[in-house]
Amino acid sequence: MLETAVIVKVDEGLHARPATQFAKLAKEFSCSLQVFRGTASADAKSAVKLMLLGVKQDDQILLRADGLDETVALPRLMQFLSEPSAGVMVVHKEKEAEVIRLSEKATAALPAGPATAVRGVPASEGFACGDAIAYLPEALRATRQFIEPHEVAEELDRFATAFNGAIAVMSQQFASMQCHKDIVEALADVAQSDEFSGAVKQRIVAGWDAAAATLQVGEELAASFLAMEDEYLRSRADDIRGVTRQVVLRLLDREDVSLACLSKPCIVLAAELTALDFARANLANIVGLVCTKGSATSHLAIMARSQGIPAVLGLPVAEDELRAVRRVALDGARGDVWFDPSAEREAEFAVHIAQDKSRRAALQVFRDVEPVTRDGRRIEVAANLGALSEIDAAIEAGAMGVGLFRTELLFMDQRVLPDEDEQFGIYSRLAEAFYPRPVVIRTLDVGGDKPVPGIEFPKEDNPFLGWRGVRMCLDRPDVFVPQLRALLRASVKGNVQVMVPMVDDVDEVRRVKALIAQCAQALSSEGVAHALPKLGIMIETPAAALTADLLAPEVDFFSIGTNDLTQYVMAVDRMNPGLASLYRTDHPAVLRAIGMVCEAARKANIGVAVCGEAAARPEMIPVLINLGVTELSMSPSSILRAKQIVSEL
Repeated sequence: MLETAVIVKVDEGLHARPATQFAKLAKEFSCSLQVFRGTASADAKSAVKLMLLGVKQDDQILLRADGLDETVALPRLMQFLSEPSAGVMVVHKEKEAEVIRLSEKATAALPAGPATAVRGVPASEGFACGDAIAYLPEALRATRQFIEPHEVAEELDRFATAFNGAIAVMSQQFASMQCHKDIVEALADVAQSDEFSGAVKQRIVAGWDAAAATLQVGEELAASFLAMEDEYLRSRADDIRGVTRQVVLRLLDREDVSLACLSKPCIVLAAELTALDFARANLANIVGLVCTKGSATSHLAIMARSQGIPAVLGLPVAEDELRAVRRVALDGARGDVWFDPSAEREAEFAVHIAQDKSRRAALQVFRDVEPVTRDGRRIEVAANLGALSEIDAAIEAGAMGVGLFRTELLFMDQRVLPDEDEQFGIYSRLAEAFYPRPVVIRTLDVGGDKPVPGIEFPKEDNPFLGWRGVRMCLDRPDVFVPQLRALLRASVKGNVQVMVPMVDDVDEVRRVKALIAQCAQALSSEGVAHALPKLGIMIETPAAALTADLLAPEVDFFSIGTNDLTQYVMAVDRMNPGLASLYRTDHPAVLRAIGMVCEAARKANIGVAVCGEAAARPEMIPVLINLGVTELSMSPSSILRAKQIVSEL
């Protein structure tokens, strides 16, 4: 027997992929291999046990080998643990879309719906009417708990068939999401382990029904991961539950449909959707969206508007009521929703939808217009984007550049932080697509409601008022500097501008400028091409609005984030649908704050944009322009109408 102490240098420790690769390597040897961390130990040939051991980077562990090839095995495993990149690849998150349930098809004619609507929060304007699909997880239950002894062999076969089918389908789903094959390998290794499939088989042999055994083992294993300290390892519980559900669905001869697989136009009903759920959906077949949670300024609402999908959020109904709905009509501008509408209501909506289509077609004449008010003020109308996939929609809508490119999704959709080169590639492609139009790229704005893998956020009672935006970035130069270097490199194109979020104080701006200067100096010494972009800040806190006259001389432009500014000035949680009536950008207090910012910008001779959702509201556009706003930035679907309104002022 041989044993040795090892300092683990694998990036972020033995999480899913490195644990899988380590176990795979260990299985090449015949000797017994154990890993000890403190008083706990695990079989080195079991990826699940290794993950549950919770080994982190820089932890000291003990490796023990006992067998004929122990002298060969130990050095190989030590070498693996000494390499930071062992088993690690930059990948998209493994989390699958939440499961959904299709409403049962009725054989009888649809009953007439109520004459009155249920009112929620208007989140994305437009009319929609069509079949409903409930995107709601439904608990699965086995039809029986135990089986007779003579049924054991048949149950084992049923489990094997269901298990293999689930793994195959999951592999196809990940392939369609362009994820790396090692994700599937890691999931498959967990699923095929003794702790999952092995444990299920043991219970079947002991007299359990296959579905009941799978559900029980899956929940127990998921609970083990939830007890881990590491956030990423805790999130593996979702993977376990996902595998469990897919196997049990097959055992029960049932089927789930994901938003990525919608085969016909429908209106999605849900409790809530994440931005990533929406981003992975088959948007071509989503004609409307209704959620019981969310607000008009949530990320989901913003993305729905960018795609021109009518949406109503914060609808005060129970999930069970959503499951019973077969047809839906909704007015996204008013926030009204009719469940199982009457034939007369559907006919009325058909007229509205046709009129909307005609209006959108008529707006195409403004595609190439650079709007000027009747008194000669030229107003830029730009696009708010969150991903390169939205570029075509913005260009088709006639965007005069990008007024806000959110870099959060680039960070949120990864297991590890994107490096400098990856960011440089994305920022460069964005700049190239809109050249010579300006492209304003916002530095990382996370915290609050937007956590990011790879950055550990403290638990805060008021995260929206906590460690987020520029505050986090200045505290984490390891995150901020690669982004700034990538932005400086992309600025060689000539149209990139950089915007810093959540600014409160002049000192924050000066510290950012000092970091930019350091990055520029480092790039010069390395002989890397770069340029200094224009630097702007978001005005979204009362502090920034009240000291706009002090901030203006330090920057090249302002951009007012009316979503957060309204929230902070009015002391209203913008995510709370119950407070929607108090969340008013047109309140005198908010308008006075915007007026102060515009006046400071005018005196400093710098531009001032509005990139919050108020920029697209028809009734707010004249108000903002009269206050002194020189640029409006919004979802691509709103650009043509905004150009028309400006041209007619």
